Amino acid sequence: MKEQQEEKRGAAAGTLYLCATPIGNLEDMTYRAVRMLGEVELIAAEDTRHTRQLLTHFDIHTKLTSYHEHNKFTKGPELVEWLLQGHDLICVSDAGLPGICDPGSHLAMLAIEAGIRVSPLPGCNAGLSALICSGLDTTRFTFVGFLPKTAKKQKEVLAEVKDHRETLIFYEAPHHLRATLRQLIVVLGGARRAAFGRELTKRFEEFHRGTLQELADYYDAQEPRGEYVLIVEGFSGEETEPEAQQKDPVALCRELMAAGLSKKDAMREAAKTLGIARRDVYNALLQADS
Repeated sequence: MKEQQEEKRGAAAGTLYLCATPIGNLEDMTYRAVRMLGEVELIAAEDTRHTRQLLTHFDIHTKLTSYHEHNKFTKGPELVEWLLQGHDLICVSDAGLPGICDPGSHLAMLAIEAGIRVSPLPGCNAGLSALICSGLDTTRFTFVGFLPKTAKKQKEVLAEVKDHRETLIFYEAPHHLRATLRQLIVVLGGARRAAFGRELTKRFEEFHRGTLQELADYYDAQEPRGEYVLIVEGFSGEETEPEAQQKDPVALCRELMAAGLSKKDAMREAAKTLGIARRDVYNALLQADS
């Protein structure tokens, strides 16, 4: 009975379109997306200022409304009500596919629960764009996205995917890249092959390929700039020494110092990576040096 009621409501409702937008190059916008953005009455945007620039480029004057991580629980039901009144709605993110690392997925779930049709306007995706250019296996992959902010949570997520044989896809901001690389090395091992895509489809697009350790060495010497997609090969079936190093703050601290960090900074990073107190790292070093 409930499903029949939802179908009846949904029959009179509009459609929620999840519309991909360029990840850098505006020429990657599809003809269909441009047409649809101009035809609907309302566009829900993660950042209205950013989306307005995109619409202006294509001479689109559709009304925008803000829909983002901080208002999704109040704005989402309002947008569903708009759809139920028979209006179509397009949801866009700042770049790429809405619903990937943004609140578009929440709106899609609300719409589906209300019996509303949800349809894609496909296009760019940073993760898949980097994957196909990585030189690593593309037949099977796991999208991890951004790692959590705390070292403890990061380690938990990486421990979950450590033994996955499929290629791993991560997103990372430049100011976290070095710390994330060190965390990847500790949990996954420095010998894993990887490819890092930077500023995809933009003027200064570039890829760096090598082992995680080689890439860590590179970015210790080069300041990370721009947004990154990290493609890391899956588990080969062979254990590597970082499993023991993960439990040994002394070994990790010495590796970080060998990579160029001061003793103080190495202790801080080791404590953060292993999710332990800095004094525990300090005491372990004292004991090892005595």
